[in-house]
Order: sequence, then C-alpha cells, then structure tokens
Amino acid sequence: MKKGEIYEGVVEKIEFPNKGKVKVGEETVIVKNAIPGQKVRFMINKKRGKKLEGRLLEVLEKSPLEKREPVCSIFPACGGCMYQTMSYEDQLKMKAKQVKELLDTAVKNGGQVDENGNPDYVFEGIKGSPFEFAYRNKMEFSFGDEYKDGPLALGLHKKGSTYDVLSARDCKLVHEDMTKILCCVLEYFQERKTSFYKKMQHVGYLRHLLLRRANTTGEILVNLVTTSQEEMDLTPLKEALLALDLEGKIVGFLHIINDGLSDMVRSDETRILYGQDYFYEEILGLKFKVTPFSFFQPNSYGAEVLYNTAREYLGSTKDMTVFDLYSGTGTISQILAPVAKEVIGVEIVEEAVEAAKANAALNGIENCHFIAGDVLKVIDEIKEKPDTIVLDPPRDGIHPKALPKIIQYGVDKIVYISCKPSSLARDLEVFLQRGYRVEKCVCVDQFCQTVHVETVACLKKVK
Repeated sequence: MKKGEIYEGVVEKIEFPNKGKVKVGEETVIVKNAIPGQKVRFMINKKRGKKLEGRLLEVLEKSPLEKREPVCSIFPACGGCMYQTMSYEDQLKMKAKQVKELLDTAVKNGGQVDENGNPDYVFEGIKGSPFEFAYRNKMEFSFGDEYKDGPLALGLHKKGSTYDVLSARDCKLVHEDMTKILCCVLEYFQERKTSFYKKMQHVGYLRHLLLRRANTTGEILVNLVTTSQEEMDLTPLKEALLALDLEGKIVGFLHIINDGLSDMVRSDETRILYGQDYFYEEILGLKFKVTPFSFFQPNSYGAEVLYNTAREYLGSTKDMTVFDLYSGTGTISQILAPVAKEVIGVEIVEEAVEAAKANAALNGIENCHFIAGDVLKVIDEIKEKPDTIVLDPPRDGIHPKALPKIIQYGVDKIVYISCKPSSLARDLEVFLQRGYRVEKCVCVDQFCQTVHVETVACLKKVK
C-alpha cells in the first residue's frame, strides 16, 4: 500500500478513542471517525513502517448499529458527534468495551492477574448521562465561511478542516436557548456584512461566540470574541439578544477582545456590555460561580453522576485529610469537604484557584484550602500529609515526575478520575509496579454522541 491510494473495506472494530480497524488483504489500516460494521472508502494518508492510516472519504454502506437517522443537518460533515446514528445503549456498550480492553492490558502488564493469567480487578461497566442530548453547558462556536469566500457562517469546524466552518443552527448537544442566541448573532452580522478573522492573513473582526448556560439555573453568559481591528456599536445586538424568547435568562453579555495569533479563545480585554461576567450553576446541592474561562465539567448532569461515583469509591473520609490534586474550580474538594477533616486542593490555573476559593466561601465551607501551582512542585512544599488522595488530571494524565511523589505518600486509597482512558492505563501500570493494586473501575459517559468518556479507578495500597 502506498500514500494516496484509495481502498474499500469494512470497519471491524473501534479502539479508543476513534481508531477504526479495516482489513484489506493482509494489511490493517486505521481509519478514524467511522462506526463498527460500516463499509468505507478511504485514502492512505500516513505510512510509518507497517503502520497504515487512512482518511475516510465516504461511507458506502451503513453499519447494522446505525439504527436511527441523524438528528442535525450538518452530520456527518461536522466531526463533533460521530455516533449520533447509533442508539445510546450501543454507544455505551462500545465505549465500555474500548476502555475495558485498555485497562485489562494495563492491569495485566502491571502483573495483577488471577491463577489463569487474567487481569484481576472488577470492571463495573459504564454509567450513562441522565440526558443524551442538550447536555452541554459550554460551547465555543467559530466565525468563518463554509467554503472559500462564501457567506458568513457561525458554528463548528468541518471534519478534517482548519478553516471551513459549518453553521450549527440545529446542534442537538446544546439547549435550544443556545441555538436561538447563535442564530440571532449570525443574522445580525450577516445583515451588516461584518468581516471574520482570517487566520492566515491575520485580518478581520469576528472570531468566536462562547456560550455558557447553567443546566440547573438556566443562567446564560454570552461572550462575543473579536479582534480590535474594527469598532462596532454592539448595542443593537444586545437589545436583540435580550428580546429573545428563552427558557433561561441572559445574565451577562460580554465583548472579549482577542488579538492573539492562535485560534485559542482568550481575552486581552473584556468589556461588560450587559449584566455581569459570571453565572451560577448547582451540583449536588452546592452552588458554583462560573466565569467565562473557568473550567467546569461541560455536562452538569453527568458531573453529578461522576462526583457521586468518586465519593462512593473513596468511602468514608471521616477525620481524614484529603488531597484533591488537579482540583480545577474545587468542585470535588467541596463535595468531599462535609465528610472530611480537611481537603487541600492543588491546581496550576490561578483563575480556577480563585474561583475555588470564592465557591467555597459561597457554600460556607471552611475546611477546604486551595493552592495555586504545579502539582509536581507544590507537593514538595505542603507540610500536611494526606490520608487519601483524589486525582483528576488533564487529558495527558499525571506528569511522570509527579507520579512517584504521589505514590511516596503511601496512602491506603487513591481515586483516579480520567477524561482520557489511554492516559489512565499508562499511569495505572506505574501504580501497580510501585505497590498498589486496582480494586475497581467504572466509566461515566459525560459526552454522549462523541468518542470521549470519563473513567474512575479505585486503587488500594498492597499490605
């Protein structure tokens, strides 16, 4: 097989996160963004030794797993929710199988096997999200055009493209309020023929629309991100947004200036055009103040399932000091605080730490302490010793140099929450080699219709 050649084949299985395996003769090709059982046409675009990767060109025959019709108009061109034509039950089964294969291999490699040589731990399957649609409380939409020099679009990037943007007028991952706001903003700027920021030339005005809507309170924060290359009076847009018939309520409309060269959503200057620059969300009876850029689980309903699971895995923390490493805005810390002596959260993002402190005060929690800094360095400076540890690292997992320091505490129990099972599997092997065993694991689906899934693992120190 050579680069550029086109082949056809049936997707035999999907490995996490979205690696479809297609056999052509004696060769196996990885084709991303497919569903098991689909017959696909693809082009070889990467070849490294015996490893072959193909780019999906066309689905020739549907999979037997595709039991329902697409729910939005831009599927499958948008790469967001690739599994929406599968039933939710089948999505859950597939994700659980993918994660179990990864964890089985890690546990086996770590030497934790039964008398028959099988991985010796309990895999508790997968817990679904209470809602499979309209669950996202945050979306970053991009301005652009659907094709070169086409009309203004506002939505999501076309699969495999850095530039083409598909207007997400009927995205089913978000509440209808967000869709109404998107359509209002798009029509406003289309009528005025406003320019969008072109990433190659670094010219243009409109960049992103960042929407955040609390699932429980219905409070909405509208953040329009532009460059400083033009000046516009946005008062008519503010009035149009406030006149919309929404189920929730817009509590803030912000104009964020971003002149950075990268496509990342960030702020050089923030102007409040209406209301405030935060909103409140509630999880498990606690209130959280969320600002435009603060990290918060994107599925509040699923987060309740996730945090309940973590609390259950941790068990009794009475009279214990708990370390919550990679604590974000302190959600887990505050959920554990009422049943612990003390919780110490460590987080590298300073804005998240400030939000955590404010949220703890808001909830009247006094036994939570938050430290801003890199876990790798901070744990050398903390005088307290933990009785138990919760880990919730970013996608890449725990820094290899931080891992031995965490293990060195020698606590009886560690609960590891992971948003990327392959990172978790890698880190588990280290824990197993250093005196821990995996007691049980479970998946929690917070990202229905997509390739992503959260995993919770309970580790115990070997006596």
